[in-house]
Amino acid sequence: MVGLGNPGAEFAGTRHNLGADAVALLARRGGESLKASKDAPASVAEIRIGSHRVALAVPTTYMNDSGQAVAPLCRRYGIEDPGRLVVIHDELDLPPGRIRIKLGGGLAGNNGLRSIRDHLHTTDFARIRIGIGKPPGGSDRGADHVLSRPSKTDRELMAICVEEAADAISLILDEGIDAAMGRFNSAR
Repeated sequence: MVGLGNPGAEFAGTRHNLGADAVALLARRGGESLKASKDAPASVAEIRIGSHRVALAVPTTYMNDSGQAVAPLCRRYGIEDPGRLVVIHDELDLPPGRIRIKLGGGLAGNNGLRSIRDHLHTTDFARIRIGIGKPPGGSDRGADHVLSRPSKTDRELMAICVEEAADAISLILDEGIDAAMGRFNSAR
């Protein structure tokens, strides 16, 4: 499970770090904390969710270079089937308060996903997309939007989505991605 974001205190609490926030929540739920990896530029933890051993990772690269961490971690943890990799990230095309799950597909302009694709040579990994909404003022304001902190209302909606993204991981592990898509993609 990989949560995308940007490193450093200046990015904490921004829309772009919601994936990293969800993975940090999973680590806390599992009684662990993320620690520097020896194998890749990432913070990692291993937890158990039910009967499953789960590797959690947050790249310590900037979002646009996420593949530099994900590829060596896939090798380290023996992830040969890209369908076993779940990437959690923010999504401009979804309004705040929504999450969607999908397997494979396009990149929707997300440079973190593009970097992962370029390093793994596939887009066949699963994604949990956390809605952050379109930037006010048009698409040319996207970078400013993702790197800003949300309003109180949006922050509350996104906090719920971070919890739901963590919950979705358990459902994916126990019942499969189709069950998770059925539950979370039809919600709200």
